[in-house]
Amino acid sequence: MRFPFKTVTLSVIIVSLVAINYIACNKDNTTTSKTIIKCVSCANGGSCINDTCRCPAGFEGTSCQTESIIKFTESFNWEVTESGSLTGADQYNINIEQNGTSLTTVLIYGLYSPYYFFSGSEGPLTANINGDSIFIPSQAIDSGYIVGKGIYIPNTSGSSSIRFRYQVTNTVTGTTNDFGYANPANSPSIWTQN
Repeated sequence: MRFPFKTVTLSVIIVSLVAINYIACNKDNTTTSKTIIKCVSCANGGSCINDTCRCPAGFEGTSCQTESIIKFTESFNWEVTESGSLTGADQYNINIEQNGTSLTTVLIYGLYSPYYFFSGSEGPLTANINGDSIFIPSQAIDSGYIVGKGIYIPNTSGSSSIRFRYQVTNTVTGTTNDFGYANPANSPSIWTQN
């Protein structure tokens, strides 16, 4: 039995479209009677993989619709409360701002300022943003270096905060002031939005 060419071609096209639609869509299991498949629109270059939008660096949200950096820079001013392994309890303010047009890099002004063992003429620290995480890669400062990592903690009923663990090493004296970075038993630095 021979099938007309048009029928075979039309069948191949329909099967191909169904397969492509299935691969590029999310399943919506909100109904109990049957699974409904709906397409996902991932913004800002996101890709639909395994029923979820995978966002490129700098974006987050169910559809990659939100810039990750906004939560760190929207208030600009943060109040730091900390007690290091070599220093007593202290409270001071820092500023976080976007580094130019980068969606994954911020500049931090004033961190560790009450304890400066260096000249105080240092520029801002550069930190990287990845979702809710913030990282200060090891950076040289006048007489040593600083390194740290933190997590953004949203608060719907008040100010959000960042729990930040870092350490500053003075290479001249060989001492390290730790804020829960090398030794988790030490208290982390808490940054609260002003």
